[in-house]
Amino acid sequence: MQGLIIAEHHEQQLAPVTAPTVSAAATCCDTLDILVIGEACQEAANSAALFTDLRQVLVAENSCFKGNLAENSATLIAQLANDYDYIFAPASTFGKNLLPRVAALLDVQAISDIVAVKSHDTFVRPIYAGNGLATVQSFDDKKVITVRPTAFAKAACADTPTADIKPLTTSIESTKSRHVGLELSPADRPELTSAEVIVSGGRALGSAENFKLIEQLADTLGAAIGASRAAVDAGFVPNDYQVGQTGKIVAPKLYIAVGISGAIQHLAGMKDSKVIVAINKDPEAPIFQVANYGIVGDLFTVVPELISALSR
Repeated sequence: MQGLIIAEHHEQQLAPVTAPTVSAAATCCDTLDILVIGEACQEAANSAALFTDLRQVLVAENSCFKGNLAENSATLIAQLANDYDYIFAPASTFGKNLLPRVAALLDVQAISDIVAVKSHDTFVRPIYAGNGLATVQSFDDKKVITVRPTAFAKAACADTPTADIKPLTTSIESTKSRHVGLELSPADRPELTSAEVIVSGGRALGSAENFKLIEQLADTLGAAIGASRAAVDAGFVPNDYQVGQTGKIVAPKLYIAVGISGAIQHLAGMKDSKVIVAINKDPEAPIFQVANYGIVGDLFTVVPELISALSR
């Protein structure tokens, strides 16, 4: 069985979600290649060549792939698909935008957000906001799969390249869309989806001004900042902070939920965290059902005390 992994990257470096995608693909493929698509992505390709499970790294470096437009990338992947039985990508914004297009071009059913591999044609994926797990079997000749990165360990890497790097000369021009520009939010903290410690705040904080309390705790711990959908909808923080079913799926070593009741949609995005600490004044809040440690109290009293204790 041969598999092709679509690498997510930021031109010069691979995104952390690529490593667990390689790990998932290795469980059902005998031979693995990885495809790096972009305008100036050679450094990312060099990093990909360090994965020990790979045979080769395919590099599609061309100005037509600027901004990783899904329309152009999907066409390229569909052209390469004849040589592969599986196509994998992370179940991130990148993968969710790209692989359904690939599946449509190949006329197969996409299998999304898998959390386990049972066999070469059988996979497990969450349903009902993670409250259930569905085991699905695919009889398609080519399987197009997105992988939940938090469900798999990171693939092993060597100190020196172990895979061959093969440049591709394909050029694809799309008349339907073009890359105009990219605006990134500046961030001094760890990326939310790869952080080992996350501090998240909820609607109980009451205002954007009060949310600075979460920032202080995160700064003390060197943590990333998350938020519930209610806090995002209330305008306390930008929507790229949102953790949950309609936000980002995270699984840090430590997740601190402050003033978050624990709605199903939020739990779906963080319940795989190794240690969960909940701070809430309502002892009946659902968040306490998944928390390893819980503090029942007023967050405006508990959090400053916690910051003071950690700063000593």
